[in-house]
Amino acid sequence: MSATSVVQRNTIGAALNRSARKYAHQLALVFGERQWRYQALNQAANRVANGLLAAGLAPGDRLAVYGKNSDAYVIAWLAATKAGLVHVPINFALSSDELRYILEQSGAAGLLSDVSLADKVTAATQGLELALVGTLHADQTRDAESFDVLAHATSRSNSEELNNNEEPNVTVDGASLAQLLYTSGTTAAPKAAMMTHQALMAEYMACMVELDIKGSDAMLAALPLYHSAQMHVFLMPALLLGAPVYLLEAPLPELCLSAIAEHQIASFFAPPTVWISLLRQADFERFDLSALSKAYYGASIMPVPVLEELQQRIPGVGLYNCYGQSEIAPLATVLRPEEHAERPASAGRPILTVETRIVDLDMNDVPPGEHGEIVHRSPQLMKGYWDKPAMSEEAFQGGWFHSGDVGYFDEAGYLYVVDRIKDVINTGGVLVASREVEEGLFKHPAVSEVAVIGQPDEKWIEAITAVVVLKEGHEVSEEELIHHAKTLMAAYKVPKRILFADALPKSTAGKILKRHLRQELKG
Repeated sequence: MSATSVVQRNTIGAALNRSARKYAHQLALVFGERQWRYQALNQAANRVANGLLAAGLAPGDRLAVYGKNSDAYVIAWLAATKAGLVHVPINFALSSDELRYILEQSGAAGLLSDVSLADKVTAATQGLELALVGTLHADQTRDAESFDVLAHATSRSNSEELNNNEEPNVTVDGASLAQLLYTSGTTAAPKAAMMTHQALMAEYMACMVELDIKGSDAMLAALPLYHSAQMHVFLMPALLLGAPVYLLEAPLPELCLSAIAEHQIASFFAPPTVWISLLRQADFERFDLSALSKAYYGASIMPVPVLEELQQRIPGVGLYNCYGQSEIAPLATVLRPEEHAERPASAGRPILTVETRIVDLDMNDVPPGEHGEIVHRSPQLMKGYWDKPAMSEEAFQGGWFHSGDVGYFDEAGYLYVVDRIKDVINTGGVLVASREVEEGLFKHPAVSEVAVIGQPDEKWIEAITAVVVLKEGHEVSEEELIHHAKTLMAAYKVPKRILFADALPKSTAGKILKRHLRQELKG
């Protein structure tokens, strides 16, 4: 490391040190009965970082983390950044085979997990040589010799040890890898975006500005921390600004509403599916949500009727639409509260650290209103995909990152996301965006959730198929919904089939899993 990089210290661990000095005795993180103030949180991360290095890990090693939200999860992440380890968050819903794939593909040297996932961990690690296999927050029956994050975080140095409250003596700079973010596999195995400290730090600063994140605002974090949006768009910028963050294990509607009311939460992020579940909570009106001034949404497209309902039922709340993906850390564009009235369906404009274009297949800009692929340039972007050079080269073809999303700009430069390229439906040789059909069906008062996909069809190539979840106490027939769709859209966009379901398949991050629907209907 050069003398300049040492002085610049553009790392996440250094940023946390600065916050800990500035906000030492302010509340930083609350999980259940445990509370951490900034100085204590920073010292806990140092103790865990030193413990990981003493246990045999070395800077540059990949440390996989497989667990649900907890204070220990946050501390493990912060500790990894301080120790120069590469954090590898893993969806806790993955099977043992899927876990093993990521451990092998990333070349992980260590694994930390929830005790409740022990069976899957045992199966996944059989025959693997890992320098460390430990737990995030073990129960009282754990082996005293095994590594546990919470035990290290709450311990105090004894006379035989170095002062483990101090930051580890390791070489880390802004160009060092901080995280491997695995993106969801659809037709292929998951791939890992390589994120550096400086890429994430650039994004944190932009989030603070574009999303009006303030140290005085209590934040609720309920979406999974293995997902980049909750961790990098919201939790980390809030912690670096001295805000109190209230952490939940999962975004259960009643728990979220109770926490917002009890702790006077000012800001909360959730994907559309979770916002819908909150609105459908039977006793929604009894919760005092008056402190909630910033409602963030993203991860998938929010139906306009749901936006309108949010504004009606939480008067005065500011709505922020956040669009992006893991490879860009993940925020790319924002539609701010004052912009919603005129353009409720827009994803907003690129944030201050992102350049965005809409291009054709030859990388030419397309005119406003015309569909093309969304591409980006930004200091927030990944270095590439871990151990996949050909895929990395393809992703950055033409000197821009290819998002895989179809969209367009309006005359004023506002972005509209039409669909994922893979979700556009070819019906009779005409391309139809599934989102457009979903928006129309959402306007029926009986519809709570809907997902539109294309199903193989001899006549139509792909038949537009809608899977609908009805609001509690409402009834509507397939014929009635098709008639409703015909009043709102061209005939070729109207679903050929409408199926009803009690629920849609979702990831633990709240995204509707259309690939699962395709597989289920194929069977």
